[in-house]
Amino acid sequence: MSGLQPHPIALTIAGSDSGGGAGIQADLKAFSALGVYGASVITAITAQNTRTVAAVEAVSPAMVAAQLDAVFGDLDVRAVKIGMVGGVDAITVVADRLAALLADNPVPVVLDPVMVAKSGGALLPDDAVAALRERLIPLATVLTPNLPEAARLLGRDPAATPEKMQAQGQALRALGAAHVLMKGGHGAGDDCTDLLIGPEPLVLTAPRQHTRNTHGTGCSLSSAIAAGLAQGMTVPHAVTRAHGWLQAAIARADELSVGLGHGPVHHFHEYWSQA
Repeated sequence: MSGLQPHPIALTIAGSDSGGGAGIQADLKAFSALGVYGASVITAITAQNTRTVAAVEAVSPAMVAAQLDAVFGDLDVRAVKIGMVGGVDAITVVADRLAALLADNPVPVVLDPVMVAKSGGALLPDDAVAALRERLIPLATVLTPNLPEAARLLGRDPAATPEKMQAQGQALRALGAAHVLMKGGHGAGDDCTDLLIGPEPLVLTAPRQHTRNTHGTGCSLSSAIAAGLAQGMTVPHAVTRAHGWLQAAIARADELSVGLGHGPVHHFHEYWSQA
């Protein structure tokens, strides 16, 4: 047994989605689908399904810190994904503890600035946007905003052209992120284009898929990127693989038939038999 290579470990710091399509649940599914062991720090508990977010309850900052210390005190974490962090107190404790922990063990961080659920429920209070911008973005190896999230972080209108996407991505990178992946899923047209802005820029384009089952796309993509980084991939390689994997997960999403609203993507499309 000693000759076996351990699977790399990725950590997700995010909220729990009781419907299983986004948040911690989606992150752990994405890690598993891509061959990475997943650990978790839960920042909030949501009562949600494919149609609504009925309630949100924050986990205490002390408990968030205790989870971080427990994971890093025992597990060889190779990458961190940060998703829904809740309010200012949670952002502060995550930023402080993570900065201290990463000082001794630097690993890549993927930050998905989750603000609104697919059902429309708010997941990040207005007073927390500045804290996320100032405390978490500088920790990010890759920041993965969709167009509305990028606009809210910058106090601008959503980018409507590739040129404006590029400009907003550069503005976000100036806040401290090493790379910014501007996701074009909220744009118009028959194709969706994502722009990776950083030392090795990429343009990733895919046909727009017509399905309502896209719950958890942002969580799943950022976790897939973190999985690749945990496996030692470069940022462009991790982003490219994650993009292709998510497109396949969306293409197979309708097979799941989960819920009556925006159902989840199919994380295990490579392994489950087609209906």
